Amino acid sequence: MAHRNLPQLFLKARERLMSHFRPILNHFGVTEQQWRILRLLDEHVQLEPRELCEMCQILSSSMTGVLTRMEEVGLISRNAVADDRRRVLVRLAPSGDQLISEIAPLIDLQYQHIEQAFGKPVIVNLLNAFEGFIAVEPESVLHVTLSQRSTDLRAAKSQVKRPAESEKHSADGRKGRKK
Repeated sequence: MAHRNLPQLFLKARERLMSHFRPILNHFGVTEQQWRILRLLDEHVQLEPRELCEMCQILSSSMTGVLTRMEEVGLISRNAVADDRRRVLVRLAPSGDQLISEIAPLIDLQYQHIEQAFGKPVIVNLLNAFEGFIAVEPESVLHVTLSQRSTDLRAAKSQVKRPAESEKHSADGRKGRKK
């Protein structure tokens, strides 16, 4: 039996859902990543960047740039922890707090519109299903056993033979086929 592509369905559902919120975020000049960070900081007051990465599902390499831009425009502040200067805490700046107070009521209203369109039971069932799916420990799901492949594409790619230098250049020094 062929299984439906669950990751692809998740992506499509996410895109469909976000299409209802992007106009609000775009109106205020806020990216989806920035909004996720603002919401979490509003809930938790202050967090370390690594906590934000985990909770917002943003890679560390991207988070650094996002936080830098947010700090530059005055949405957040970053401060070193007094007893451990290697650690940094991120918190909302006053303008970030103000922005949340402007955007949050519109986001809440949009959620109400979505709930009206689909019905409260559907939304509650989706939330419960996603929370249940996320709560399952990865170790509790069996993984298929992978056998050794006769052709490892990664290894084969690194072993691609390159033409000898004499084959790369023609007699007059230009690149081309050997004549």
